Amino acid sequence: MNAVKPANYTKVKVRELQRTLYLAAKANAKRRFHALYDKVYRSDVMWEAWKRVKANRGSAGVDGVTIDHIVREYGEFQFVRDTQRQVIEDTYRPKPVRRKDIPKGDDKTRPLGIPVIRDRLVQMAAKIALEPVFEADFKDCSFGFRPKRSAKQAIQRIHKTVNYGRVYWVVDVDITGYFNNISHDKLLQLVEQRVSDRRMLKLIRKWLKAGVMKNEQYEETEIGSPQGGVISPLLANIYLNYLDTVWEKQFSHLGTLVRYADDLVILCEKKTHALEAIQVLKTVFGKLELSMNTDKSKLVNLWLDKEGFDFLGFHHRRLPKLFKKGKFYDLRSFPSKKAMKKMRAKVKEVTAPRSRLFWSPKQMVDKLNPIIQGWKNYYGGVDPAVSHQYLKKVDWHINRRLTLYWNKKHKRKHLHPKRVAEVFSSMGLKHASAYGSDLSPRVWW
Repeated sequence: MNAVKPANYTKVKVRELQRTLYLAAKANAKRRFHALYDKVYRSDVMWEAWKRVKANRGSAGVDGVTIDHIVREYGEFQFVRDTQRQVIEDTYRPKPVRRKDIPKGDDKTRPLGIPVIRDRLVQMAAKIALEPVFEADFKDCSFGFRPKRSAKQAIQRIHKTVNYGRVYWVVDVDITGYFNNISHDKLLQLVEQRVSDRRMLKLIRKWLKAGVMKNEQYEETEIGSPQGGVISPLLANIYLNYLDTVWEKQFSHLGTLVRYADDLVILCEKKTHALEAIQVLKTVFGKLELSMNTDKSKLVNLWLDKEGFDFLGFHHRRLPKLFKKGKFYDLRSFPSKKAMKKMRAKVKEVTAPRSRLFWSPKQMVDKLNPIIQGWKNYYGGVDPAVSHQYLKKVDWHINRRLTLYWNKKHKRKHLHPKRVAEVFSSMGLKHASAYGSDLSPRVWW
């Protein structure tokens, strides 16, 4: 076994491998791949996987080993070589994931599973080999965690379908605890439709059965795929691709399905179609051993400006446009109430702690700018004319929090927020809204 040092050509070689696998899978929809495990420990695949894991950073798993520790003390070359040897010799054993609960609003949390870095490396290598095989089968309605696809494209599909078609009803669906309720047996059955390599299937089963460590207590995992693992998004898409396939083949006449991971909507022309679509979803979910969250799922009437729905952080609603010939209703998208609340909470989290008073204003700017730029890129690029009205409110909240920070730091009480805004702007503070402050403060809801 000869491990190859990282080089620029690994990315090219990996792309060639993925292209070959994709074309082979696309050419024959019934082909099953029996030699994928050997692709996982290929030197170019392992090094490309390591570069991606390293770029993603992330926290340590249950063993406490961090990326920095591997780079500075263990040695990247040694780490990748040792992992490669374990996979080749079949001595690799995944460790339990570290459970961390992430706040998601409404006093609820989302369980996040953090694998150890070695597991992330092997999962990334396996994903490189598996992803092109299943990409050949994935449907056009799926946008989540796929190459060259994004949430913005999902929203654009909704806009195009509603504004250029006859859509008056929307089935907004929420799946109860999706990642925690994936059936291992049924997931592996779906994987086996394309993969017959027993070692690869055994590897996937090991990850699913690795267990969870929470508060130093080990828990077995008989069901579910840990949200946070490198391979989990791909497995989640494989599982729900069954829904996409059934809908495309048998029920596309009822409406247009748009799915981003476990978030999905169905855009229908008639109420009868929407009601039938709900029954179809319940039946399919039953076969997948999933259930629809009836508290969060709803049927929305899009006619004129009656109702709207939240999807991927945006609130979508038909709003009026005035023309010479009259009023025209068009679907518009802007940050949802929940998204606005999260943005305000994030700003407070950065600026409120008393320890921040020891920070210089430049440190505060450097901390806030990446966050603000992320919001601007996501929320400001879908429907700028409406979204920036809301992002202006975020800018106002940021300035308010910075004014409190500045006055506490300098023990002042009456420094005007406008003056504070000028100080931080001179230091390079970015703005969530691209249109400045001369827009009308009118907000549609």
